[in-house]
Amino acid sequence: MTMTDPIADLITRIRNGSLARHDSVLVPWSRFKEQLCAVFKSEGYIDSVVVEGDGPGRSIRVDLRYTEAGMPVITGLKRISRPSLRRYSSAGDAPRVRNGLGVSILSTPAGILPDREARRRGVGGEVICEVW
Repeated sequence: MTMTDPIADLITRIRNGSLARHDSVLVPWSRFKEQLCAVFKSEGYIDSVVVEGDGPGRSIRVDLRYTEAGMPVITGLKRISRPSLRRYSSAGDAPRVRNGLGVSILSTPAGILPDREARRRGVGGEVICEVW
């Protein structure tokens, strides 16, 4: 059976895994998901991203990050643009999340970028999700 929104599935697995205090979550592989997880890692929301297996059965293992007190680093993760309602933003209008405490992630012609980097490069695109 095909999935309507695989990015929402990735976001939901990460959100649920962190709320349940799992060490890691497994998601089916795609290049877009791998790049999105790499942005989560570069922004400090997850520990590591590892592609496991090869061929059509590949998956991504996302190691979740927690504070020293055992609380999840990701307190909120929300899908913004979805298949039924796409959300686009120009470079100057890239949304700020929680006055800069969070990050919105955009899919741009320059790749998948956090909002600060998209503004710095002057590129806009589709607003994929917000993390705080």
